Amino acid sequence: MDIEGIITRVTEEVYAHLAETPTEQCAADLAGVIEHSLLNPDASADMIRKGCEEAKQYGFANVCVSPYYVSMAAEILQGSGVAVCTAVGFPHGAASTKAKCAEIREAIMNGATELDLSMMIVAIKSGDYGAVEKDLYEMVSTAGNRAKVKAIYEQGLLTDEEKERSLKLAVKCGVDFIKISNALTVKKAIADDVRYVRRIVGQGVGIKIDGGISDAKTVRELMAAGAQRFGCSKSVQILGG
Repeated sequence: MDIEGIITRVTEEVYAHLAETPTEQCAADLAGVIEHSLLNPDASADMIRKGCEEAKQYGFANVCVSPYYVSMAAEILQGSGVAVCTAVGFPHGAASTKAKCAEIREAIMNGATELDLSMMIVAIKSGDYGAVEKDLYEMVSTAGNRAKVKAIYEQGLLTDEEKERSLKLAVKCGVDFIKISNALTVKKAIADDVRYVRRIVGQGVGIKIDGGISDAKTVRELMAAGAQRFGCSKSVQILGG
């Protein structure tokens, strides 16, 4: 077994042990890797305010809100150390590149410092990887160094070939993270999916995953598999709050 394989195995064993004995104190140290998802289409302004206050209280990595709420979230979270994340072109990525780049500029102007960028699923399914690359590269370039960018990889809709080509293309475009999304298939986040993506993208890119994560044990299992961020709507429940 090579060094990377040994490190992976030891890491998984450590986190597996922690996952077997989750305590409230043990779970609390996960706050900094949880992205507090407030993206439900029926989310009201009051729900966003409450979610932002929870994020400050628990010290979540960020709140994920729709573009409509970026300004509000940025104002509430100013000086707290909690970032504001928004999704661009979500969920299908089928808007024009110019429209998505305009969305990026406005989101950053309004206070977003993290962006989840939907890859162009329809182009992937059509085999037009030139269009996929051009679209994502222009979005990443528009964000520049003003925001951390995550490419949304809607894995449940893709064949194995489409998965591999999309992931390699995202790395080529210079994204900070791959977001393994299950939004359109309602799949559960599982460690095998993280391991698959890590094998394709290597160690130079972060991995975020979402999909029904509701307890600290699951977060630790996904972390042991190679993920660094976790999109959760049950963030407070995970920390035992």
